[in-house]
Amino acid sequence: METFLKLVANDLFSKKGTDLSDVAVVFPNKRAGLFFNRYLSELSDQPIWAPSYLTISELFASLSPLREADPIKLICELHKVFCQQTQSQESLDDFYFWGELLLKDFDEVDKNLIPADKLFRSLQELKELGNPEDHLEKEQEEAIQQFFNNFSLEKRSHIKEKFISLWDKLRAIYHQYRKNLLEQEIGYAGMIQRIATDTLHPEDLKAKTYVFVGFNALNQVEARLFRTLHQQGKALFYWDYDIFYTQMKEFRHEAGIFLKRNLPEFPNELPEKWFDSLRKPKKISFISSSTENAQAKYMTQWAKELQQGNENENAVVLCNENILLPVLHALPEEVKNINLTMGFPLSQTPVHSFINSILELHTGGYDQKAGYFIYEYVQKVLRHPYLRQLSLAALSVDHELTHTNRFYPYPAELKKDRLLEIIFTPVSRPDRLCRLLLKLIREITPLYREKEEEKQIFTQLYKESLFKAYTLINRMLGLIEKKELSVMPETFSRLLNQLLGSASVPFRGEPAIGMQIMGVLETRNLDFRNLLILSLNEGTLPKKGGESSFIPYSLRRTFGMSTVEDQNAIYAYYFYRLIQRAEHISLVYHTGSDGLNKGESSRYMLQLLLEWPHDIQRYYLNAPISLRSTPYLTVQKDTTILRHLHETYGGTEREKPVLFSPSALNTYLDCRMKFYFRYVAGLSAPQEVTAEIDSAKFGTIFHKAAEWLYQELTVRGPEIRKEDIERILNDEIGLSRLVDRAFKKEFFFSPEEEKAVYNGIQLINSRVIVFYLRQLLRNDLMYAPFEMVSMERKVSETLTVKTSSRGEITLCIGGTIDRVDRKGDTLRVVDYKTGGSPKSPAHIRQLFTPAEKRPGYVFQTFLYAAIMNRQQPSLKVAPALLYIHKAASEEYSPVIEIGEGKNKNAVTDFSLIENEFRQLLSQLLEEIFNQEEAFTQTEFPATCTYCDFRGLCKK
Repeated sequence: METFLKLVANDLFSKKGTDLSDVAVVFPNKRAGLFFNRYLSELSDQPIWAPSYLTISELFASLSPLREADPIKLICELHKVFCQQTQSQESLDDFYFWGELLLKDFDEVDKNLIPADKLFRSLQELKELGNPEDHLEKEQEEAIQQFFNNFSLEKRSHIKEKFISLWDKLRAIYHQYRKNLLEQEIGYAGMIQRIATDTLHPEDLKAKTYVFVGFNALNQVEARLFRTLHQQGKALFYWDYDIFYTQMKEFRHEAGIFLKRNLPEFPNELPEKWFDSLRKPKKISFISSSTENAQAKYMTQWAKELQQGNENENAVVLCNENILLPVLHALPEEVKNINLTMGFPLSQTPVHSFINSILELHTGGYDQKAGYFIYEYVQKVLRHPYLRQLSLAALSVDHELTHTNRFYPYPAELKKDRLLEIIFTPVSRPDRLCRLLLKLIREITPLYREKEEEKQIFTQLYKESLFKAYTLINRMLGLIEKKELSVMPETFSRLLNQLLGSASVPFRGEPAIGMQIMGVLETRNLDFRNLLILSLNEGTLPKKGGESSFIPYSLRRTFGMSTVEDQNAIYAYYFYRLIQRAEHISLVYHTGSDGLNKGESSRYMLQLLLEWPHDIQRYYLNAPISLRSTPYLTVQKDTTILRHLHETYGGTEREKPVLFSPSALNTYLDCRMKFYFRYVAGLSAPQEVTAEIDSAKFGTIFHKAAEWLYQELTVRGPEIRKEDIERILNDEIGLSRLVDRAFKKEFFFSPEEEKAVYNGIQLINSRVIVFYLRQLLRNDLMYAPFEMVSMERKVSETLTVKTSSRGEITLCIGGTIDRVDRKGDTLRVVDYKTGGSPKSPAHIRQLFTPAEKRPGYVFQTFLYAAIMNRQQPSLKVAPALLYIHKAASEEYSPVIEIGEGKNKNAVTDFSLIENEFRQLLSQLLEEIFNQEEAFTQTEFPATCTYCDFRGLCKK
């Protein structure tokens, strides 16, 4: 295969010999020069005076007295002019998007040598946006309206007026902007190129011969430069094309539109015989994939099959550059060398996420008035891999915040070492933010110096990403210090994120060695024997839609500016030129729908099916689907598990055995597997800091507030009278203070002297708890007078049960009773419930029988009643479930009932049913220690709905 650059090198060498010192070879991009130089060096055994290699942009820069300014500085200068000419107070943040569009239009106006006054005068004549008679077709109106897609319909008329008023000012803005830039001897690309051609003199041309290689569409400044050099006999032109699309008689092929214009005026130095490759037989395969990521997996197979040839003859072209990361991860070991020519997105590197988390921490995650950070932002920083490696205290600080649920931590709580003190010292000014980020990047750099795997691709890329990020931030700092960029911290954060998000990391390596991974634009002038083109979908090649612009389609077309048709023709040329010399071509597209992308193959693939005279193979990538049933989990009680149970819960094995709490026994009855995970294997859901209040946390806060409430009521003695309750009911502020105190203790985990800061949902919850306390007091008002025996009372009892493996063993049962009160000879064991509905068991056995809606609350209260009945044999023990949200009714009674229908009986003396309850309880405990009874999954799906271990069970 004779590549285009090799043909050019041979021809230029035959014309100029070994002394090319006075020749300048100009390419559309830098990449081609590296390959061209290699081909040129292979043509002679003797030393060759190499030519100079330039891109077209570098050539214009060398001919202009201006230097190209930083993009952010250009927008800042444009913003100043915009505000002066429109008398607007629009912030730079609001203007930035509009400024980019304006700058792009000005750039194109200059590159195409358009008479600006005439163009902007024509714009002023467009007085309305939505009417066809005003020069705008429906598609062009929609293109303009896309500028306003973030605005509601009712504001549309105001925005139209603003847009049209801006049209009236474009001429003045354009001229004043260019004037200001000229005074500073800087400019944007189009301005630099236009001035370069306007002021071009023969003596400015340093080289004797300029060789233009591989161009296609020319803007007017390029055409003027070509024309000037051609007329002076100082230019050679090498065009790359194929007669398949430049001389097609059936129809006008879009890939050859621009070349058919350029070839007559600027004749090609190479004969036409070298440009008839596309009609020759090739192995072309069309491959459809169900997803984009599946293409990356196919690339693995494709690369393995090509290991017999030279790696530098293989190229993977990404039409959608977002799949670069999965492609890199899918590279097989057989590929020894790769060259990434498209640049790795900085947004996909760890340093970008770290910088983003620091910016969010200081711009949105710190409350300057209150003086605290918000945990959501703190967490991102503390859990970032970089900080975990650099700070020994980061992990412990995160654990402490999680344990205490501190979602509003103060800086002093976070500054546990030198690095954390740097990070969590509040910073607001943009210049200080820049210095903070630069300092942190310097802290990160040594991490990569210590790595041994220096040759790994990601290690190299991440090192380069640090340098790139440092350079960009340092540039921002320079603009701020020179007073050229003055923005609020939030605006600065957005601008820096935009700058970093659009940047890419250059991959350093030997460019002419190894398999090439590139985007479509990087393929210009390059030829490969084996091609794999991924994501060749309609909408990615060619890209869908037109570019945003202030200049409507009709005027763009009239004045010779680029249109969507031109862009499609350019991409068609890129595609056909890329495949014209290749021998093995695999074109892959995905069929998955994603938003507006309908999973259609590119129009160029359809054109090939119609135009190409040879067969095309079609394949489909099938993702293997295996329907696997979820296995039923069972854990047998082997000797290890039984030993663990005895050592943990057996009273003879340890001085203080673990209690069998009602929660543990309820868990076993509801799902034995959940009991195994939680109480045998010791697993638990990871703690998370959350500002949300779930039902369990809500109940905990209520219980604590109720405990303190009755402590106040019993300061002078255990008896609670009606007048005491009425006094508390009338003290709304006192109840609120109790709830605030409970929130600080159980939710905020903050000192009592620290003011509780509620968000909206938390405030609502606090008001509800106050309301529930009042409900509780009203219910007690009807029951008073009575004696408060204890609150949050810890109780336990020792039992002896028989086991199959160790005979009789001693166990402990117990827990914490919310409240025990006494009236007459009745001792009530009360359990508060802030949710759910009362359920009456039909009989005692139902409490021990697994079921969809087993009354577990009743089981818990009965267990406490059984313990208290042994401790207080002289009193009648009445188990009670007090559903606070049901307690408003005068008829409501918290006493538990047993039975069905009309045969329900209140349990006012637990001793009447105690023996049956204890007998079933002993059987339950014996079953837990029975080696023949395995830990199994529940048969009731509703039990799994909120289970922490659902992911392990796969139910």
